[in-house]
Amino acid sequence: MDVHLKNLFTRYQEQFGCGPGLGPGSGTCLLKVDGITPPFIKSLHRTAAALYRTDPWKWLRPEHLFGIKVGKDSDWSSRKQPFPCVQFIGGNGGDIGIYMFRAHDDAKKMTASRETIRVPNTELLRVTYELESIMFPSNKRMIKSLALEVSGTDRFPVIDVVRCTSSVELQFRNPTLEELKFAYAVLRAIPLVLPLLRQYYDAGPKWSRMMYFESFIETVDVQWPLEMARGNDLVAVTVSHPPGHRYEEQNSSTASSTPTKLSEPSKEETLVDMDSVGSFRLCMMCEKEISGEQSICCGRCGAIVYCSSLCQHQDWNVAHKDTCALYKAMMEREEELAMTIFMFNCSAEQPCKWLESLGVHQKGMWKRKCNCFSRWFYGLLPVEGDLRDSWGDLDDDQYPHDSPIDDYTRDGLSSIILLSGWSEYYNLRSLPFSSPVADILSHPLTVYYALTALSISSKNLLLKGKEVIVHYIGPKGELDWMPAFAEIGHLLNGLGSIQMFMIGPEVPTNLSGTTSGVSSRVRINFVRGIYQEEVAYLPSPQVILALNCELETNASWVGALDLINLREHPAFFSCQSEISSSSAKQVLRGAGLHISYPMTPNPFRSPVRNYGPSSNFPSYSNGFLLGVNT
Repeated sequence: MDVHLKNLFTRYQEQFGCGPGLGPGSGTCLLKVDGITPPFIKSLHRTAAALYRTDPWKWLRPEHLFGIKVGKDSDWSSRKQPFPCVQFIGGNGGDIGIYMFRAHDDAKKMTASRETIRVPNTELLRVTYELESIMFPSNKRMIKSLALEVSGTDRFPVIDVVRCTSSVELQFRNPTLEELKFAYAVLRAIPLVLPLLRQYYDAGPKWSRMMYFESFIETVDVQWPLEMARGNDLVAVTVSHPPGHRYEEQNSSTASSTPTKLSEPSKEETLVDMDSVGSFRLCMMCEKEISGEQSICCGRCGAIVYCSSLCQHQDWNVAHKDTCALYKAMMEREEELAMTIFMFNCSAEQPCKWLESLGVHQKGMWKRKCNCFSRWFYGLLPVEGDLRDSWGDLDDDQYPHDSPIDDYTRDGLSSIILLSGWSEYYNLRSLPFSSPVADILSHPLTVYYALTALSISSKNLLLKGKEVIVHYIGPKGELDWMPAFAEIGHLLNGLGSIQMFMIGPEVPTNLSGTTSGVSSRVRINFVRGIYQEEVAYLPSPQVILALNCELETNASWVGALDLINLREHPAFFSCQSEISSSSAKQVLRGAGLHISYPMTPNPFRSPVRNYGPSSNFPSYSNGFLLGVNT
């Protein structure tokens, strides 16, 4: 019976495959590699886990080939690079992994649009990320005995060498120590250079789902782990796309200069108009994509979007009849939440068209307000010239200038400026209510409001001229809005200072560890990683902030909330809508946290209404605030 099942499963794999790759890992085990040490195995797993967290498969497909050069050819026993071509497998389904080929031609021959082709007499080194539940017992024992780091939530890397025989059968072997050393350098280098990829919109078919990238070449220094280094050796790793690119000498180069990047074509950025995307909705029941004109809503609450009356009736019977009255009450607060003081269009159902109506589409910091630049990593948008450029070339009276606020005193004494809402701020800065800058300033002014109006301890420190340390968890678009955060320094009005640590997985690798002095009184430090893993290396905060936090949808918050509960630091969270705030409140209570600042509309919420794909709830960036341990 067992033999029958084995043959049946083998035929199933041959017919349907395991995805675009060559299937899950073999029975190889790193402990069987000659000369390897447990510390190096731990370093390999730690490095593989760090790469997995950057999720390169979100963008990369097997057709994206990368050239790799680790050190000099003479460093390797074969007197040439062992695996000079790399691809990422599994981004479009199947087994997640990285394949390293002996030659560029091997990679091209084995790469098809939907699967990996078995080519006779070829060999490749691969790193696959496998679920622990399906791993071979030898690997499970190794993981447990060495307490190896997990990749993601339940995956571990398996490293093996695969050979396609002349009969197109697969043979597996353990990699050599030298091959593992090469793999380590590749795994370390890739996260450092991927943020430099720039999408090339004019390449490929217009409607292709495949992304194309501009050519690039970059060299980074990778440090060998201590157990392999000779005096903490560094090795230069060069990554190019596509393979075969060489550095071009710049006119200003000297004989001693080291090139760092392939020269880029001098052309203006060509961007995709996303208006057609913005007008589409998703059916709450079946998740079918439909145009806004074809969608229908619940006739009672008007909150939920459906593709047909059939889906509407199904959802009513399954769930919606129990929540419809609550949703109706939330929808009735639409007028209360709208900010009628502003004189510009405050509805961004189609973001590109909304930005175009303001004259700021694809300009300055506004690039993060639509999807046209979504393929650029957060924090790495092209740098603009001056402050006016950063604000999208608005007229001089339409944005706050980088200058102090004149003659502001309280009871005859200089004091930090306490604000209660947008009307006060716009009058203080002499801004017309036709200026849309509140949409971006919502982030820094929400931070300022939390520190000066909600947290008594941080307010007192600032009034005494002392420093307040802030842990800012999960930054995304705000990583490109540093000029707007300079406004916090002006509102301090010469008293106190703020040191902010922006921590999250979206912080790009080459930004992590750097500091932005956005003003003389505000410093922002960037830290890439998961908060609960990085907090031990940071100074203790007076306040923790998480804006547009999405607590209910992000599992990585569990560890962070446990830490906040344990250390009892004051923390404030903002959510975009009342429904997401209610869900966040349940998550906080589930983590054992006492909500000491109840869910309240944020006076510094963005006035621009957003629209969810499947709902019409009044939704604004930083719409609601709630706090714990305050």
